[in-house]
Amino acid sequence: MLALIIGIVVLVLDQITKQAVRAAFCHGDSRPVIDGFFNLVFVRNDGAAWNILSGHGIILVLISSVVLVLVLIYRRSFLTDSLLHRIILGVLIGGIAGNLIDRIRFGWVTDFLDFEFGSYHYPSFNVADSAICIAVGLYMISTFIAHRKEKKGLEVGEKEAEMERRGGSVESP
Repeated sequence: MLALIIGIVVLVLDQITKQAVRAAFCHGDSRPVIDGFFNLVFVRNDGAAWNILSGHGIILVLISSVVLVLVLIYRRSFLTDSLLHRIILGVLIGGIAGNLIDRIRFGWVTDFLDFEFGSYHYPSFNVADSAICIAVGLYMISTFIAHRKEKKGLEVGEKEAEMERRGGSVESP
């Protein structure tokens, strides 16, 4: 239930921010927020990240739909029932659904967050993109930490087994 609530919150926040940009900006407009670093823009992105598959909206709708369904069906095989993983699931499905709705409604996604780092201009993105990246990042970190804990537990278990084989007492670390 928590994942569903978080997914809806992310989806609503994404759609409200995109609608606000479409209402306040003309396509192609840019307004500096922090000059030389952060701008609000109105970009119509008909591709995926970094404009991959630009002009192939139907393929992107199909991919997004399939990924969303597969994540929901197979979530128990890669997510635990922990609070963090329920949050990750909600953020991920909210992000995927936010961009999917834009693709179905308009054939493109509204991007509006625009950053510059010196001479490097990062591609514009939106709340849904951020949610997807945050969810994937948190999942990777949580998986890495769980793997390290598991590995450490195995090492402790191996040391205990060796001590028992030698007839010594087993002490807790």
